[in-house]
Amino acid sequence: MTSTPPPSSLDPEIAARLKRGADGLVPAIAQQYDTGEVLMLGWMDEEALHRTLTTGRCTYWSRSRREYWVKGDTSGHVQHVKSVSLDCDADTVLVRVDQVGAACHTGDRTCFDADVLLTDDVPPEDAAAATRPAGSGAPARDQ
Repeated sequence: MTSTPPPSSLDPEIAARLKRGADGLVPAIAQQYDTGEVLMLGWMDEEALHRTLTTGRCTYWSRSRREYWVKGDTSGHVQHVKSVSLDCDADTVLVRVDQVGAACHTGDRTCFDADVLLTDDVPPEDAAAATRPAGSGAPARDQ
């Protein structure tokens, strides 16, 4: 991404409220609309947010590929937008979606399934041991 963002059709009132990082991006959290399940974190600039608001599909900015991508265009794991909100500081976008298939690029339902560090039903001192294979100092990963 360049220091001068590309022109965007985002409503100027919304654009004026956004607090972007130095790279011009804001984090965008995708959440399953009916269960509250947090699915993934992506990045949006003004144009990605505009496309998300106007198409009903989540559009993100890929920092590695340096291009826009619409969730599900290649995988079929589409995010149908139900609502879009800014947080109280206008520095994070919450997109409530109806997720079709996996949200994570690894094939997991969410990007937060694989490495649970703590749950409220396991004491903190037992949580670290529960996430490692027996005899290993490495965290376990769900299959």
